[in-house]
Amino acid sequence: MSTLTHESMINHHQSGIFARTLETLRIWHKRQRDRRVLAQLSARDLHDVGLSWSDIVYEAEKPFWRA
Repeated sequence: MSTLTHESMINHHQSGIFARTLETLRIWHKRQRDRRVLAQLSARDLHDVGLSWSDIVYEAEKPFWRA
């Protein structure tokens, strides 16, 4: 006869799903923040990093879930 312990009944996959969900939310937040910063760069800043306004518009208009 086997004995079930509390430890053997715990869903060990749940913490992995939770961690992946938090990581996804963190990435989405970073993308949104980075795109907001890009949209605020001056023409001089854009020139310094080698980007054009069209590059910024393209990137800034993406939804946060798209890389």
